[in-house]
Amino acid sequence: MFDPVCPSSAMPFRVGDKWTGMVIRCLEGGPRRFTELRVPLRSVTPKVLSETLRAMERDGLVTRTAYDENPPRVEYALTSLGRTLIPLLDAARTWSAAHLPRLLAARDAHENAS
Repeated sequence: MFDPVCPSSAMPFRVGDKWTGMVIRCLEGGPRRFTELRVPLRSVTPKVLSETLRAMERDGLVTRTAYDENPPRVEYALTSLGRTLIPLLDAARTWSAAHLPRLLAARDAHENAS
């Protein structure tokens, strides 16, 4: 049923994780420092944010630029590949705006039936 050489095995499923989409949104307007990302993403731990950024860098979605300054400064920016995900996030937001009430009602119904 699932071909082991199917490209879906290489897909960045992290786009559907809790933080990647939000990091993309935070970097949409331009480069930001780690501490600047922590402000809008206040409930993410530094460890999880670091892991998310490393995974996104590995997949070519963000670049990490370290500046030789004192104190050291590091900025993260979306790559052109990372920017291609913005329309997908926009589509997911549009879908959610149209269907979230039905989705939440279905969840409530399922919980009450259990």
